[in-house]
Amino acid sequence: MKRLFLLASALMVPSISLAQVATVPQATAAVATGMRQIVLAPNTEVVVTPNDTVTTKGKQVKEGYKFKLSTVFDVMQDGIVVIPKGTVGEGTVTWMTNKGAFGKSGKMEVSFDWLDLGGRRVALTGSHRQEGEGNTGATVGAVVAVGVFAAFVTGRSASVVNGQQLRARVAETLTFNVPDNAARVMTGTLAPQATAAPAPAPPAATPVTPPQQ
Repeated sequence: MKRLFLLASALMVPSISLAQVATVPQATAAVATGMRQIVLAPNTEVVVTPNDTVTTKGKQVKEGYKFKLSTVFDVMQDGIVVIPKGTVGEGTVTWMTNKGAFGKSGKMEVSFDWLDLGGRRVALTGSHRQEGEGNTGATVGAVVAVGVFAAFVTGRSASVVNGQQLRARVAETLTFNVPDNAARVMTGTLAPQATAAPAPAPPAATPVTPPQQ
């Protein structure tokens, strides 16, 4: 009887050990897949620059002209880089005038439209007004010297050049997913937008049977 008890105890030990080992990978996987969310508030400032020079010179652009832009610095929240430096987007020339006679300079206004974050367009707000340097002093001198020839003295074109820092702002609340145990100064992933649940269909009307005469 004693031998049978010892044999049964020996057979039970391996099954307990295997069960304990089997639970370890599951716990590790749960920690590895843990995520937390970071929220970037609307109106957060983003510094951008055009990828190429946008100028009124030679009537190269007109109102409605689209141009590419990029972020100049990382945008960070809670120690996490949520919008990396170099993120591309788009802007629009919303208003402009060309340079003219009597030292009139060109003028231009551009707006900031969106950034591309992982294939999703994030709306921006803000605008920038750029004016060319006028030649008022030269115009006055020409009027004194030769009178009507001052009409041939023109101002300068307005140009927004690559590297010029322009201030835009995020137009919406952005939510990012980052690992729970992530070290600071890393890139977050933009969380998918929540979709509203469809409204339930109204119940079908029940036909009314007229009373029997």
